[in-house]
Amino acid sequence: MTVTPSASRAAHVLSRPLSLNGLTVPNRIVMAPMTRKFCPDGVPGEDVAAYYARRAAAGVGLIVTEGVYVDHASAGEFDRIPRLHGPERLAGWAKAVDAVHAAGGTIMPQIWHIGMIRDRPEGVYAGAPSIGPSGLRIDGTEGAGRAMTLQDVADVVEAFARAAADAERLGFDGVEIHGAHGYLIDQFLWAGTNRRTDAYGGDLLARTKFAAEIVAAVRESVSPSFPVVFRFSQWKLWAWEARLAETPGELEAVLAPLAEAGVDAFHASTRRYWIPEFEGSDLNLAGWTKKLTGKPVITVGSVGLDGDFLGAFLGEGAPLQGLDHLLDRVEAGEYDLVAVGRALLQDPQWAAKVLGGRSGELSAYDAASLNTLS
Repeated sequence: MTVTPSASRAAHVLSRPLSLNGLTVPNRIVMAPMTRKFCPDGVPGEDVAAYYARRAAAGVGLIVTEGVYVDHASAGEFDRIPRLHGPERLAGWAKAVDAVHAAGGTIMPQIWHIGMIRDRPEGVYAGAPSIGPSGLRIDGTEGAGRAMTLQDVADVVEAFARAAADAERLGFDGVEIHGAHGYLIDQFLWAGTNRRTDAYGGDLLARTKFAAEIVAAVRESVSPSFPVVFRFSQWKLWAWEARLAETPGELEAVLAPLAEAGVDAFHASTRRYWIPEFEGSDLNLAGWTKKLTGKPVITVGSVGLDGDFLGAFLGEGAPLQGLDHLLDRVEAGEYDLVAVGRALLQDPQWAAKVLGGRSGELSAYDAASLNTLS
């Protein structure tokens, strides 16, 4: 097959390795974390290991796993979402790590506490109350939960640190802290859900204190060379237009304490990566993050597809979109890594096709891919 100039360029731009602290990622393609619910009792089985290994074997440089609940009674909601505690679950993750490494890839777990975004907690989580900075749901209403005490804060910080330490012990290549999308850490960051009057509430600096303490505890619990990634967003589930920061200065006020606490790279989550973040600049959220912190950044948001993920919740597909704009930004150094979500669910061979000049073989996203662990 003749490789088109665009395809050749994709291979050139995306095939370069990148260092994240002590880790060398073999190329610029990341598998974005996507909740799948294929882990009965929170245990990742051989099917989960094979699911990630297929993408690594096809050329994905870094796998970020689906969100994995930390060891806290209120951390989660569903029994089929994986956890990162307990002998059987840790053994399952060890097999997944080995499978990805054998396929030539690298892998990080995304560690997670969902906070007040709980509707009908089941199984092991059914008896625990939902907790958040002020006991408020994303819409500002009171839920079936409560505001966190200082002891709750300390317990959750410790749970994240234990998860990170276990991740390194199991052979993971780094860890991503889920601080985005309206989950617990983001509930502290956002004024809409954080009404506290103590040291963890108030201005942006105070609202960042909880996240910074988690980062510092994670950093302390792992080796100095072990990469720590922090994922954040402006938008929240069911508050799609919400914003942590209205200006670059406000964004810097959030990110600077996290970088100082030990973040090695930021994962800036947007629904459409090509949308500028602030007026007067073409930079997206990842581009601004790199400019303000100097840290490596991961961009994400409908890469390779025309249409954001909200349609997937409604069972809608999405047509293909070219990568030239993305390549322009990566080549310009605006961001360093590119996370791919639904396109990689649709096609485990996505990276191989893009890097091998076979983009013509890609297919549009079909929401049916959510129903299988292919």
